[in-house]
Amino acid sequence: MSSAETSPAQNSPEADTEPIILRAPTVADGADLWRLAKGTGVLDTNTPYAYILWTRDFAETSVIAEIGGEPAGFISGYHKPSDHQTLFIWQVAVDSEFRGRGLAKKMLFELVSRSGASRLETTITADNQASIALFTALAREHGTELQRKPLFTEDYFPSPDETGEDHAAEDLYTVEPLQQS
Repeated sequence: MSSAETSPAQNSPEADTEPIILRAPTVADGADLWRLAKGTGVLDTNTPYAYILWTRDFAETSVIAEIGGEPAGFISGYHKPSDHQTLFIWQVAVDSEFRGRGLAKKMLFELVSRSGASRLETTITADNQASIALFTALAREHGTELQRKPLFTEDYFPSPDETGEDHAAEDLYTVEPLQQS
């Protein structure tokens, strides 16, 4: 079953009490990451190959969540090559069937904790209030502020004539320092 499909267990009251398993993704999870990203309807979806490759090369800095044996969400990230103390978060996806349970926050906090990074970066469009709230919660947890500055303006992206859609500017958000326990 794909992650976008509904199973009876997910719709039952017991579904909210099922344990959440957070772990590093494996190559076998690559197709699920692609399905989860595509299922959000808002993330830029890359090729399935890219997600499979990601799980091979960046598993240590990514996380997948399972609930009831089903893939429920993922976060992909990497240590910046120019600064290994910086964890860059690329995509955060939660299947619609599992939203409203704080899953993105649980995945993010777990990933930051095991990354050993002292700084986090991510890019967010101005209209993505859910992501801004998620990373604001992380900053609060670490006793710091979420910092924002412009990074990629619309003119960096291909024109709508080429892609069929506009791409909003991506602002750089930084959480620093990350307090390690």
